Amino acid sequence: MDETGPAGPLPYEGVWRFTAPAVEVSVPQARHAVRDLLVRQGVPVSDDVAQGLLLIVSELVTNAVRHAAVLSPVLAVEVAVGPEWVRVSVEDSHPYRPTALEADHGQTGGRGLLLVREITREAGGACDVAHTPSGGKVIWVALPLKHALR
Repeated sequence: MDETGPAGPLPYEGVWRFTAPAVEVSVPQARHAVRDLLVRQGVPVSDDVAQGLLLIVSELVTNAVRHAAVLSPVLAVEVAVGPEWVRVSVEDSHPYRPTALEADHGQTGGRGLLLVREITREAGGACDVAHTPSGGKVIWVALPLKHALR
């Protein structure tokens, strides 16, 4: 299969990046922006993957707002779409690298990264955290456009 098509990249392929203040109202705004982008570009993403991706965006932006805003008043969201996958990342300027720890089931919070990791695993995707050259971090998740059969 020719991944780029006869005339070059498929029409939905590309990379889009936007910034937002690290405040609570940015969480639904980021989720809606990603959803609108997927629709506008005609990305052939399955409903299951799209819903998982939007939940991941919400969790990652929420983490940046709650845990990085003191050192990172602005965050960046990037969406990259290839022929068979979609990748979303959230970048902030805070150097702390979060880890998905086993959460106490009695807690009301603290399970966001566990949820991100589980959605990613079930969809057959990948996720990681990397340091940026400026000393911050970027958390990214890549999911196949079609739901993986497990």
